[in-house]
Amino acid sequence: MAGPGEPPEGTPEGAPAGGEDEYRSVVFDESFVRAARLQEYSAQERMGDHARAVRRRPAAARRSYSKQAVILFLLIAVAFGTAIYMGVRHPYQAPVAQRPEPLRMTVIPLAPQGAVPGAEKPAELYAHSPAAQFRVGASGINLPSSRGTSHFSDGQVMTALTTAKDYLVESSLDPDVLTGGTVRSARILLDPRQLDQFDQSFAHPAADGRHAPTGWLVRFDPTKVALASPGIRVQGTLHATETDKDTLEVTSDHTFVYALRPVGKEAKDAKDEHAKASLFTVRRELQFRFDREDLRMRQTELIVSHMQAGPLTCSADAADQLRPLLAGQKAKAGGPAGTDPYATGDATALCGSLAATAQPSL
Repeated sequence: MAGPGEPPEGTPEGAPAGGEDEYRSVVFDESFVRAARLQEYSAQERMGDHARAVRRRPAAARRSYSKQAVILFLLIAVAFGTAIYMGVRHPYQAPVAQRPEPLRMTVIPLAPQGAVPGAEKPAELYAHSPAAQFRVGASGINLPSSRGTSHFSDGQVMTALTTAKDYLVESSLDPDVLTGGTVRSARILLDPRQLDQFDQSFAHPAADGRHAPTGWLVRFDPTKVALASPGIRVQGTLHATETDKDTLEVTSDHTFVYALRPVGKEAKDAKDEHAKASLFTVRRELQFRFDREDLRMRQTELIVSHMQAGPLTCSADAADQLRPLLAGQKAKAGGPAGTDPYATGDATALCGSLAATAQPSL
């Protein structure tokens, strides 16, 4: 009887037997046999104590990379090495950050020529002073229109101007700073490389042109005076220039006018008619410097600080805190010449005489 799938007459003569026809296309050549992962034991080997009829052949040796892969690997290595070399030798790499110059500062007291004018209401003092038309607070620090320079964009110039304004606001208008309290709001706006000089100035104040707290900010002796009005009058200018391809400088020139009253022992010792508000004028000329890292971090290097302040006595130590002459008080000795903090121009070197025109005309 013919097997399954065979013709009734059986397999024709010369035709392949049974299921061989379906494997006709499969060729078991030598490479195929060598590549097999399983290998049957020989008849002699199977006569021994072997539980299995086949064994696993050791893994074939890793094929070597093709020629194209090796070439590609070499090209990548060469390109990577070239990039490293150019990064080290590039002629336009960023300049190494230099340590900022120490802040150079000058504080010049201005002595009154007579008794300091006073009034019950600060508004009355302002109305009869050169500050009558000044704006109040930060609105008096106007930003000029910003234009890009050869190496800095409009936005970068504006960042420098706004950072300078922020420093002026925090160091000249913050009530906590003015009354001898916190200094942090001004400190955080400085380049970190200047903080050692800043901190040393407050830890060990000195009138050496480098370590006077009043060179960094405006602050009064809180045991003697207090703000009589929060509405500080301000007027001045800001100007930005490019000094080189990596540096912007901003110069500021502002006059701040404060209304003050005596406190503590000063108020008790003063006569009733003298325990009034009086005006105190501070003119600050500052020079700020910005490198690209300062612009990115919105910080600044303060490199020049020039202050004229009065009414003060020429003998007063104005390095640490300002101790103003108040309403009705006089200076024992005046300065060499009348100095007007409201006017532009150079100031007296050591001490000035506060011009009569700079005081309220009551």
